Amino acid sequence: MTYNWQKPDWPNFKFDFKEIENDLFLFTEAAGQIVGLSKAIPEKIQTESLLQFMVSEALKTSEIENEYYSWEDIYSSIRNNLGLDTTRLKVKDLRAEGIGKLVVEGRRTYKDDISMSILLDWHRTLFPYRTDIRTGSWRKHKDPMQIISGILGKETIHFEAPPSSDIPRLMEAFIKWFNDTSPNGNRMIRHAPIRASIAHLYFESIHPFEDGNGRIGRLLADKALSQSLGYPVLLSLSTELERNKKEYYAALKIAQRSNEITPWLKYFIGVLIDAITNTELVIQFTLKKAKIFDEFKEQLNNRQTKCIQRMFEAGPKGFIGGMSAKKYMSLSKTSKATATRDLQGLENLGILESYGGGRSTHYQLKI
Repeated sequence: MTYNWQKPDWPNFKFDFKEIENDLFLFTEAAGQIVGLSKAIPEKIQTESLLQFMVSEALKTSEIENEYYSWEDIYSSIRNNLGLDTTRLKVKDLRAEGIGKLVVEGRRTYKDDISMSILLDWHRTLFPYRTDIRTGSWRKHKDPMQIISGILGKETIHFEAPPSSDIPRLMEAFIKWFNDTSPNGNRMIRHAPIRASIAHLYFESIHPFEDGNGRIGRLLADKALSQSLGYPVLLSLSTELERNKKEYYAALKIAQRSNEITPWLKYFIGVLIDAITNTELVIQFTLKKAKIFDEFKEQLNNRQTKCIQRMFEAGPKGFIGGMSAKKYMSLSKTSKATATRDLQGLENLGILESYGGGRSTHYQLKI
């Protein structure tokens, strides 16, 4: 088995533009609609939507790697790094602090070129707690860097990255390619989705770090997309990738066996289109949230307000398993009778709707 980086045409990626032309049109059309929608909504809703996307991106890019953090820690880290509060919110988990800070940094500096020092700083930011790997450094171990699955003795090797000794040279070439293909570069790639797709594949194929390659590679795709569009894109790429991780890894595996990448571009641009479609849902969802709190703020007690806020935090896909009296009791530190009365009150106001019955009664937002 030979991989893309072992072939004589590496890294001269080739593709059939006609095969992806319609996909590019769909992306451009959808992106234009989101820009128009974003400009039409109040600034408060823009901020709320931005927070929703950044929190989702931080959570989902980690979940792709089977790392799971609390929503509260991610949310607090991102608010802290955006400077939205006069007093810093508490973040218990250093891992959540790291990915939250990295997502904000990537968005804040989307216009800037990348460099070796920037990428190494990103790596240190991502892993403020790790002592088992070399943080802020390219990998240097002599053992092969392999992507493996399966039980010991029956492993399947999905990909083997270039040897560590080649990383400085390969990353120097990647950094030059990334900067040269930006809008200010001398080899500008005109279509943002193409540049983002190649950036992610190119970086993942080099796999320069001991850990964190996926998270930094997805951040680079976001950066490439925003740079080429000329504005920070309002979407969560990782939310769509995490929704079907098997398909993501399968597409990446195929793409890393050839430098003819038309199938990879069709896949990745399709993911970007799905992500933009979800953007519209999130904005509409955030508008609905604002409307509910404006309309009913005088009729809700503190327990009900906390409950509704927590349900909205789950996003348009809904609160997993719905809200039950038992969950409400745990969230609000109240009795079963009070929880039942509060939930029924929210249903009477038309904010929640119930399903099931008896002890199995659950509630969901009526949106």
